[in-house]
Amino acid sequence: MEQITKAAQKAANLTRQLLAFGRKQILQPEILDLNKIVSGLKKMLGRLIRENIELNMDLAPDLGPIEADPGQLAQVIINLAVNAGDAMPDGGKLIIETKNVELDEDYARRHVEGKPGLYVMMAVTDTGIGMTKDVQERIFEPFFTTKEEGKGTGLGLSTVYGIVKQSRGNIYVYSESGMGTTFKIYFPRTRTAAVDRKRATEAIRFSKGTETILTVEDDEILRNVVVKTLSRGGYRVLTAANGEEALRFCRDYREPIHLLLTDMVMPGIGGKELAGKAKELRTDLKVLFMSGYADRGVVENGVLEKGTPFIQKPFTGLNLAVQVRKALEDES
Repeated sequence: MEQITKAAQKAANLTRQLLAFGRKQILQPEILDLNKIVSGLKKMLGRLIRENIELNMDLAPDLGPIEADPGQLAQVIINLAVNAGDAMPDGGKLIIETKNVELDEDYARRHVEGKPGLYVMMAVTDTGIGMTKDVQERIFEPFFTTKEEGKGTGLGLSTVYGIVKQSRGNIYVYSESGMGTTFKIYFPRTRTAAVDRKRATEAIRFSKGTETILTVEDDEILRNVVVKTLSRGGYRVLTAANGEEALRFCRDYREPIHLLLTDMVMPGIGGKELAGKAKELRTDLKVLFMSGYADRGVVENGVLEKGTPFIQKPFTGLNLAVQVRKALEDES
């Protein structure tokens, strides 16, 4: 039984890492001080790396605030630190640095994903074995690993990449064989925490309700997070893993269902077809679609009519709650 439990936990962790790489997780972002996250992990990192590795932190004073999920940000730092430790089998130095930077037009031209502006930079440097150019080009690919068989999933750095991109950041690697490696991450600096806290409080107050929502999502992890988010807002949430289950709810559930929250692409009945059949059974049912495709692309490809309630993945829990409230109050 213990082996089964461990296997299940390992599978769940693997799934979470894949979702992070694919940027399908729901974020719980906060306005935060990156220095506090880094310094708060110092003891843990000291236990994770070997005794022959020296941990140094060079954290800039007056670091600008960023908007990120603190749990996922901690995962980024831990994954990079573990990766650095593996690159220093004979010991060395692990250096974590933060500072405020301003990226100019010239930088943006030299980096495809870079945009000029104000950023908070975090660099994680090791004095280890370094990487070849070939390895650097593939380092963020899922399942790519240079470790021995059984000593890694190949998802550590791809998970880091997914979380950084989901947080609107960019990550770059600089390395030479035998000369160590530096990972640099750039997070956009955000507005002052006080302004954003006020806006978030207003949005949270607006986004609560007591209606019944039927959530249809074939991804179990994402479905559970959606349920937790909406339940916290006071909603009654029914769940279905596919269109057939959802239609059974529409036929058999004896109380009102106010909103159908459905993924667009699912095995069997797709979201648009499901919505049509569900509204035949419950004519007053409101619908909110979810999809990994951009709103504009969904409309331009003729999948949905312009103005149809829609939320693009990945989305924050707060954004989901706000869009649900808007869909429920939509009179069109």
